[in-house]
Amino acid sequence: MAEDCPPDEVFALLHDEYARSLLSATSHEPMTAPELIDQCEMSKSTVYRRLNKLEKCGLVRAVGVPDLDGNHKKRYEAQLDELVVSLDEGEFEVDLQTNTRTQEFADAFTDLWEGL
Repeated sequence: MAEDCPPDEVFALLHDEYARSLLSATSHEPMTAPELIDQCEMSKSTVYRRLNKLEKCGLVRAVGVPDLDGNHKKRYEAQLDELVVSLDEGEFEVDLQTNTRTQEFADAFTDLWEGL
């Protein structure tokens, strides 16, 4: 997990329906913000705000890719493999394992979270 992202921010993001949708969508394949706007049916500002927060916490990674017209755009890719929450002497600790896109985990996590 990114050092500048405290556990309460991770919890808040994972509680947020929009952030979970973006995380789930980018776990299937890397996508640009315009693709996410269309697929997730969110406003442009909502997508960019959530992507910034997800990236800050290390839950997604942005990769610059060249466009056909010579410009660059970012493709976002889920980085969440495993999330472990522990409570030790009154302190919550969050251990976030990243780097491998795992569609099944993101879908299972969304199902679990929605079932709570």
